Amino acid sequence: MNLDWSPQEKAFAAEIADFCARELTDDIRDAGRHATSVYPDHEASMAWQAKLHAAGLAAPHWPEEHGGRDWSVAQHYLFANAMAQARAPSLSPMGIHMVAHVIAAFGTPEQREYFLPRILTGEIFFCQGYSEPNAGSDLAALRMSAVPDGGDFFLDGSKIWTTHAQEANWMFCLVRTSNDGRKQEGITFLLVPMDQDGVTVRPLTMLSGETVQNQVFFDNVRVSRTNVIGEVDRGWQVAKYLLEFERGGGAYSAGLKIRAQAIADNARAQKVGGRSLLDHGDFGPRLARAMIRIDVLEVLELKLLSSAGRGESVGPMASLMKIMGTELAQHLTELALEAAGPSGTVFQPHPTRPGADIPDYEPPADGYVSGEPWQAIAPLRYLNERAASIYAGSNEIQRNILARHVLGL
Repeated sequence: MNLDWSPQEKAFAAEIADFCARELTDDIRDAGRHATSVYPDHEASMAWQAKLHAAGLAAPHWPEEHGGRDWSVAQHYLFANAMAQARAPSLSPMGIHMVAHVIAAFGTPEQREYFLPRILTGEIFFCQGYSEPNAGSDLAALRMSAVPDGGDFFLDGSKIWTTHAQEANWMFCLVRTSNDGRKQEGITFLLVPMDQDGVTVRPLTMLSGETVQNQVFFDNVRVSRTNVIGEVDRGWQVAKYLLEFERGGGAYSAGLKIRAQAIADNARAQKVGGRSLLDHGDFGPRLARAMIRIDVLEVLELKLLSSAGRGESVGPMASLMKIMGTELAQHLTELALEAAGPSGTVFQPHPTRPGADIPDYEPPADGYVSGEPWQAIAPLRYLNERAASIYAGSNEIQRNILARHVLGL
């Protein structure tokens, strides 16, 4: 078995690396390095998307007819790896990685023609309206109503944990259009313009001082029936299709490898009783086991990319990727926090997005209270990653999906 990359694949990887070296400014690169969750600084992320789009690289995983690339599985993986190696900020996934696939698969020709090019340019920026105050992991219990009125719907209710709602000009959301039958029935997948009367966005400030998430209220908001994706009352199937991309449509392993190596480098520099932390106690073996699990995840992701490249649904494999990727990410934050030492135990609001609501807080001139930047960010990443095994369906739910659809239990 030959596991080496071919000369053509090595040339492709070098080409992407050269692009990153040429186009990544210090500000954009810093946004990627300092990201405390899957959502880096919004302005930097959009600036990077513009550069990628100009080179035809914003959405290589899309179908070619909509702006994607006819790449091999290896090329898709090498592209993700090059982005991680360069510390490029991730793009907001709601548009490019999630709803775009739904629009391509279930949308009308007019919807595809209008939304997809504008998602690529960033002219249309989506947020996700799934969870509600009493319908989180039990998503089918949602109650936000959409009452028909001729060619429109009137929306009333709220959505919560809505990432980037303060920047978004569109929301894709699930609404209740009927109460008949099972709770999964009577749900409709709807695209809602945010810039209109009756839509109120209320920020939710996290412990880190960041206000990435929000609660959004809808008070008698009019939305055209032409914005329904799929069929009225049949949105549950559309929603499940989107969740395949939210849970396992990306590649965790490339970024996790970079993070694990950074932890190893930082731990090597930390001294405990005159010895490197990497050689102290069981820190090194725990990190090594994490790296082995990342290698296993990489193999599974390559299989997943191969299936997706053949046009096959990833199905329950998305749940497996979600479990492994998020739990590994959480484990790495625990190791990073340990490697950060005393500097990592000091709570410090995010250096580029300090919390305005924290009493008497004044950010230091250099953006950090103490230690190196990675030490200051380690506790924030630890806190933010606690949510990873909850959002997009908790990992307990993912295990139930695997038990039902893979094991037949």
